[in-house]
Amino acid sequence: MEQVDVVVIGAGVVGLACAKALAEAGREVLIIEREDRIGSGISARSSEVIHAGLYYPPGSLKARLCVAGREMLYAYCARRGVAHVRCGKLVVAARAAQADALEAIAARARANGVGDLRRLDGRALAALEPALEAHAALLSPSTGIIDSHGLMLALLADAERHGAVLVLRSPVTGGVAEDGGVVVEVGGTAPMELRARWVVNAAGLEAVGLGRAIRSAASAQAPRACYARGVYFGYAGKAPFSHLVYPIPEPGGLGVHLTLDLAGQARFGPDVEWVDSPDYHVDPARAERFASAIRDWWPALDAARLQPAYAGVRPKIVGPGEADADFRIDGPVQHGVAGLVHLYGIESPGLTSALAIGAHVAGMVISGASLQAEGSASASTPPML
Repeated sequence: MEQVDVVVIGAGVVGLACAKALAEAGREVLIIEREDRIGSGISARSSEVIHAGLYYPPGSLKARLCVAGREMLYAYCARRGVAHVRCGKLVVAARAAQADALEAIAARARANGVGDLRRLDGRALAALEPALEAHAALLSPSTGIIDSHGLMLALLADAERHGAVLVLRSPVTGGVAEDGGVVVEVGGTAPMELRARWVVNAAGLEAVGLGRAIRSAASAQAPRACYARGVYFGYAGKAPFSHLVYPIPEPGGLGVHLTLDLAGQARFGPDVEWVDSPDYHVDPARAERFASAIRDWWPALDAARLQPAYAGVRPKIVGPGEADADFRIDGPVQHGVAGLVHLYGIESPGLTSALAIGAHVAGMVISGASLQAEGSASASTPPML
């Protein structure tokens, strides 16, 4: 049986960031992707926003990895020439009744170490973005947008430069944890098994299923897989905004918001719709509901210009009506199985956090491998970013 050091399952932005960090740390890395190209899953259907870290519970993995990952990402983009713009974001309270919610966001952001927020009253907001009509807003200068595909190409190039190998069209169907490693079962046109000292499950929407399919004591700890579809609408013509515009968040998401691409083209979304399985259909009739939400802060919206764009699916690990879950990065400390790391519920801000997640996972592997080499049966807690 072929033996490798580390297998990373999934070549989306998070899997590639993990592969890069592990390869740069001197590990032999094999990236296994079921599709015929990188980044064709969650990573291809995001809003491509670099988040500042405003919304997440202080001390959570989402908060810590987002704030650290944001700075790592801006520095990486500058160093590697990945297209991005630090355009800033406005979180708007459309009415005075939302002022307390706006202040709660500001307080949480401060607790997360986001120190550059500015509060704008209606007059200052109108001077900055005349088309907006709102009671007040928070200006987040650290929010930006990025060419996510360009980022993934850079991550892959760096991983390959340090010896990582990418294998496409190779779905992982299961496996089993054994003494000394994990046997990975690979399907496709040439099914095979291989043994890895470490397996990193970064399979996005398929991560929970693989967490059960890779048989071990950790299988019973896999969470429930839930799916929240979000639809995006494009806007024909130029929207009169230079900042991203977000409403007060809603359950399951951040509300229908305005993002801009690197060419300045506007798109709106995503909304939140709970579905039984991943589904990327965009119903044009949803435009009416979008228009109603957008007019809360942009009354002059021309709804006829809204055009169906695409849909994404968030890999939730909680269902409707439940409090949002934190990222789950389950390694040997969490589940007791040597050589196995599962990444569950890596939704937004996964893109922003990707480099920090990669560094965190690499720390788990290096720490665990060191103890394995000393003959220990367990891994110590890795340093947390």
